[in-house]
Amino acid sequence: NKAKLYHYGPTIEKRFPIPILLIYALINRPYVMDLMPGNSLVEYLVNQGFDVYMLDWGVPGDEDQDLTFDNYVLDYLSRAVKKVLRHAHAEEFTLFGFCMGGTMSAMYAALFPGKPLRNLILLTTPVDFTPEDMGLYGLWTSAKYFNPDYLVDAFGNVPGGMVDTGNRMTRPVTNYVGTYVTMWDRLLHNKPMETWLAMNKWVNDGVPFAGEAFKQWIREFYQQNKLVKGEIKLRGRQVDLQNITCPVLNIAGKKDHICTLPQAEATMKLIRSQDKEFFVLDAGHIGLLTGS
Repeated sequence: NKAKLYHYGPTIEKRFPIPILLIYALINRPYVMDLMPGNSLVEYLVNQGFDVYMLDWGVPGDEDQDLTFDNYVLDYLSRAVKKVLRHAHAEEFTLFGFCMGGTMSAMYAALFPGKPLRNLILLTTPVDFTPEDMGLYGLWTSAKYFNPDYLVDAFGNVPGGMVDTGNRMTRPVTNYVGTYVTMWDRLLHNKPMETWLAMNKWVNDGVPFAGEAFKQWIREFYQQNKLVKGEIKLRGRQVDLQNITCPVLNIAGKKDHICTLPQAEATMKLIRSQDKEFFVLDAGHIGLLTGS
């Protein structure tokens, strides 16, 4: 369909036989992982000798309104994994998910434990959607106030700008005023503007959220918290995070208001991996990718 799989070969002699597959969220575009020279997770990895792949879900059209997480995890992601292994001539791979992409990566790891999955890396990945731990999201997505069916009935796919506005309103002063305070500070002090411009372009370059997947995300994850209860099912297959036994690195940010620390840390109690680490940095949601 619209999805693309990108390959970034190592810039030095390949040092690691296990390729890394990067999985981004369904909202915004994945090029934030390769934002610009000098500020790029992809660039860093290939400079270390890693073989890197990235799945771009694409921009859903009106005809994609019925896509669900069943499609994204069992069809799109599974097919990308097979292609990575074949293209890299590898028997194992590392799955690296960001935000909702991490949630989907964890679901894949639970459904397909063992080989070929070697490692699972989760970056700002929400797993537990207990309302008290989600800040304003717990209030805004409450079934008492929000029925996602209305949005999907009206728009088909939920516009990216609408999702972005919801995210920004969790910290309106920081997200609306702070952005331009930073801009003027850089201009008045003759600081480089390239990173600010690149980030501003990316933030305003959102994509629609496929309608049925949006309803699933709000209802089954935010409102019913089914993932931690082991009640999520994709085509009748139960997603039980206890099936995850591979090494796991779980990274979160103290200042993250989109995926709070409790939402990310819950993963550590659910998985059965012996080799696992919860690594917390003093950063926000996007700062973990593009900040110092």
